[in-house]
Amino acid sequence: MYEPIRTKSVHTLAEDAHAELPRRTREEELDIRLAGHLTALLTVTDELRVLAPSAALDTAAHELAAHAARLLSGRAPLRAEPTAARDDATHVASLHARAHTLAGTALAVASSRGDEAVTALMTERLAAHTAPQAVPA
Repeated sequence: MYEPIRTKSVHTLAEDAHAELPRRTREEELDIRLAGHLTALLTVTDELRVLAPSAALDTAAHELAAHAARLLSGRAPLRAEPTAARDDATHVASLHARAHTLAGTALAVASSRGDEAVTALMTERLAAHTAPQAVPA
């Protein structure tokens, strides 16, 4: 009474299309995400190093670059050239606020990933950017 179906189901076609895509594990995805957050924080840190040079910021930039390179399989993170256009207190404060936000986001990803070294570094960076006027970053 009914003619048999001769074509593949739409669902089968969709599964075939997804089978060809490259897959990453959760750990690989977290590594990529954490490396991105560390690179963004490194960029803000480099800006702060130009506007308010300090040995602590130099050390932090070095550690951020080292951890990002480790997560990127040895490739050094891309670093932007600092602008150093404005040297006013509101700009420095906004950079500290941005760095604090980035450090918090990276801390969440690092703790989800179970990376104790980056978790400790992000906790340190959060403290450094919380009260930048009271304690030099």
